[in-house]
Amino acid sequence: MGEQRRPRPHSPHSAGPAVRALSITVDEQNVIPGALRLIRELRPAWDLRGVHTKLFTDGITNKLLACYVDSCMKDAVLVRIYGKRTELFVDREDEVTSFQLLRTHGCAPELYCTFQNGLCYEFIRGLALGPEHVRQPHILRLIAHEMAKYHCIPAHNGCLPKAVLWQKLNKYLSILHTEEEIQDRLLAGIPSLKVLEGELIWLQKYLPSLESPIVLCHNDLLCKNVIYNEEEGHVRFIDYEYAGYNYQAYDIANHFNEFAGVSEPDYRLLPDRETQLEWLWHYLCACRRLKGEEGEPQDKEVDHLLIQVNQFVLASHYFWGLWALIQYRFSDIDFNFAQYAMLRFKQYFHVKSRVTELRDVK
Repeated sequence: MGEQRRPRPHSPHSAGPAVRALSITVDEQNVIPGALRLIRELRPAWDLRGVHTKLFTDGITNKLLACYVDSCMKDAVLVRIYGKRTELFVDREDEVTSFQLLRTHGCAPELYCTFQNGLCYEFIRGLALGPEHVRQPHILRLIAHEMAKYHCIPAHNGCLPKAVLWQKLNKYLSILHTEEEIQDRLLAGIPSLKVLEGELIWLQKYLPSLESPIVLCHNDLLCKNVIYNEEEGHVRFIDYEYAGYNYQAYDIANHFNEFAGVSEPDYRLLPDRETQLEWLWHYLCACRRLKGEEGEPQDKEVDHLLIQVNQFVLASHYFWGLWALIQYRFSDIDFNFAQYAMLRFKQYFHVKSRVTELRDVK
C-alpha cells in the first residue's frame, strides 16, 4: 500500500524468532536523519555518505522511506514510520507476529528490526499495482493464487481463533463515541453514529450466518499492496498492519472493492460477475492444490463463494468508513478522510439491498 497506505485483537500465531528492537525514534517530519541512524545499525559496512534515499509519497497511513547504496536497490532497506495515533487501530505487536508468520510461510520479506515508532524490512522489487493492472488476466490469476497461500496457512496447534472483524469494528465505533465533537464536524452524507451502531448490530447477526470459513487474511489488499515482479512471474503482498484471522469472503470482498482505487474511488471499476467468477475459480483451484486435493472446483462451489463475497463487501465498506472517520479526527496526513468515509458509507447503503437478496441456486 511503492505504498499507498490506508491510513488486529491478539491472535494465537506461533511465535517466530525474536526481532531486533532498536531504541531509535524517527522524526515523522524529518525522516532521513533517523533513518540513517537505523542504517548505521543494520548495515554497518555501508558508507552513510553513499546512502541514497527514496521517499514514497502515496501513503495515507504511514511514511515509507527506502535506503540503498546500489542503483538497482538489490539490498534496499525499507523504513516505515508509523502515522500519528495509528496505535488506535493497529496492534503493533500483532503486526510483528503476523509479519514473522507470513515470512515463515514464504509470504513476506525479511523483517530486520523494530524501532520506537516503526519497523525496517526487506525491499520487495517489482511494480506496485494500480486498478488498471489487477484486472489483467495473468495478474488476476497470480493474486488469486497468492491469497490462497495466505488462507491455507494452518492455524497454530489447530486452534482456530475468532474472526478479528467484530472486535475491531466495535473498537473503532467506541473510539468515535468518545470523540464527541466528531459528529458535529461530519459532512452531510455521513451517517450518524447512532445509525452506524445499528448497522454494526445488524452486520454481526447477518454475516456470520453465511458461514464463511475463518482463515489467516491480509485484510487490506488494496492495489498498491500487491507487488508484481514481471521478471520472476509472481506477485507478493506487502503491509501486514491489519493481517489476522478473519472471514475468507471478507478478504476477497475487500480486494474486489479496491479495484475502485483509493484516492478517488470509482465503483464503476469494480470487477463484473464474469471477472469475479474467473478470479474465484483460480483461487479455489489454488486452494485445492495447496491442500493436496485433486480435480477442479465445481461450478456450485464457485457460485457459493461468489454470493458470500458479494455480501461481505458490506463489511469492507463499513470497516474502512469507520477507519476513515478516525483518521479524519487524528491524522495530519494530507488526504480527504471525511470525503473517503462518505464515499464508503454511500456505497455500503447503495449495494446493501441488492447483495442481501443474493441466494444460492439449488
